[in-house]
Amino acid sequence: MLSVASLLLVYSSIVTLAYRHHDGNTFYYLFRHGFILICGLGLMYFAHKIKFSYYSKIAQLALLVSVPLLLLTMFKFTGGTNLNNADRWLTIPIINQTFQPSDLAKLALIMYVARFIAIKQDVIKDFRQGFLPLLLPIFVVCGLILRADLSTALLLFVNCIILMFIGRVSLKHIGLLMATGVLVGGMIYGVGKAFPGSFPRIDTWSSRVDAFVSPSDASMNQSYQVTQSKIAIAKGGIARLAPGKSVQRNFLPHPYSDFIYSIVLEEYGLIGGIFMLLLYLVLLFRSIKIAANCPRTFGALLVIGISFSLVFQAMINMGVAVNLFPVTGQTLPMVSMGGTSIWFTCLAVGIILSVSAGSESNEIKPNRPLAHVS
Repeated sequence: MLSVASLLLVYSSIVTLAYRHHDGNTFYYLFRHGFILICGLGLMYFAHKIKFSYYSKIAQLALLVSVPLLLLTMFKFTGGTNLNNADRWLTIPIINQTFQPSDLAKLALIMYVARFIAIKQDVIKDFRQGFLPLLLPIFVVCGLILRADLSTALLLFVNCIILMFIGRVSLKHIGLLMATGVLVGGMIYGVGKAFPGSFPRIDTWSSRVDAFVSPSDASMNQSYQVTQSKIAIAKGGIARLAPGKSVQRNFLPHPYSDFIYSIVLEEYGLIGGIFMLLLYLVLLFRSIKIAANCPRTFGALLVIGISFSLVFQAMINMGVAVNLFPVTGQTLPMVSMGGTSIWFTCLAVGIILSVSAGSESNEIKPNRPLAHVS
């Protein structure tokens, strides 16, 4: 249902983009996006056919691959791509498709943290054996993502904390990690202010937060996206059925990605927006049920980590559209236009389905359930 909604919304919101790059040929983006979704659903089916226990080994390999890719992106080596003043992408040769290494890194880190916690359940409350070894991959991956994409790094960091809480890591250690994260974030903000070249997007982060905290003092440029989003919401009203009749798609900078939820509210009203929200809540509810029924610790943590990541990202995107959060640049999973980002989302859902299928298999032997899940 999300992918069907994606086709309708992307086709409606790419009019300006089509006129800018393809002489108004909106069918180009429709067929391109449809092809990406079909490939994504194929990847979802492929991922769900793999026994979920194999993802424990895949997690290690994926993490080892993602770190060098993040370094390549950070230092702008050959193949790096700058979009919207952000160095987050690499261009895949031959097919000329942009690829965001943070998408791979997010999934890899979640799988790795789930694997580590599952293996270390007997010593998970021990500081040296169960907590310290977790810090290195979390800080390395989040730190490499942070320079170009603060919101993604923060979401991933919070997601890891949730996994640690569910995995019975000591609350004192989790509190220490959160305090460390706040301290490091403050230091990075101070260094970025003192040495602007070290964090090229520090001015963007500051202006977005300032515009959110003090909207009356924000310039027209700082509040432009939020203002256009509010206009779209006001036009949608309570109930509306006007697919393809959005006006604000001509004014919003990224109506097909960052602010696609604004198009939902403009074309389908508040009822359409609530329906979209419910789809993600159903996804979260079903994932929690799968995790609760999974007899293996790794499977339960894997489902919780992946589902929370997808749904939290969706909530942040929706919250930005209705001005509950500062502008972040987070897309709406499975709905916003994209390439590899949709494929990684489909892979993530396929992994959840793999755990669901594995939980029903007679080959799985019961294991001690997680205290916070049971």
